[in-house]
Amino acid sequence: MITIIVGTNRNDSISRLIAEQYADMLLQKFQQPTQLLDLQELPVDFISTALYEHTGKNEAFNAVSALIAGSEKFVFVLPEYNGSFPGVLKAFIDGLAYPNTFRHKKAAMLAISNGTQGGLLAMSHLTDIFNYLGMHVLANKVRIPQVHNHMAEGKIITPFYLELMELQAEQFLSF
Repeated sequence: MITIIVGTNRNDSISRLIAEQYADMLLQKFQQPTQLLDLQELPVDFISTALYEHTGKNEAFNAVSALIAGSEKFVFVLPEYNGSFPGVLKAFIDGLAYPNTFRHKKAAMLAISNGTQGGLLAMSHLTDIFNYLGMHVLANKVRIPQVHNHMAEGKIITPFYLELMELQAEQFLSF
């Protein structure tokens, strides 16, 4: 199963819209069903009730952790926050079982930004973390700078970026 993770807990995020578009593309073009995890669905208190000495004590977080443990492949849709990815994603990763949650599993990344870098640093930082955790990261990383200029009605519409997304998906399916 492929799990698409919306890398922010922001309400009404563009990342969520793009994650839904990516899931639809995987289903329509490649007949690949997915499941979506929006970090907005995390328990609001998970940092104080599911991490460190509280590991395993938050049933809602445990359910999300089980969903992740049952997946073999992940697509991360990352917004760029302050030159990296959102802290909620790092806290989420820190709350998962170490070291085996991501070991020997596979990830693809798509990053967005309002600026001109397209989330390049966010993907670099997350790749470093996943390398440490033993996850294999697809080299083809899609980045969409100035994302608002490439969207209409909640979807990416620029042919170049749609082509990059499809190429990444095709490579990821055989990765």
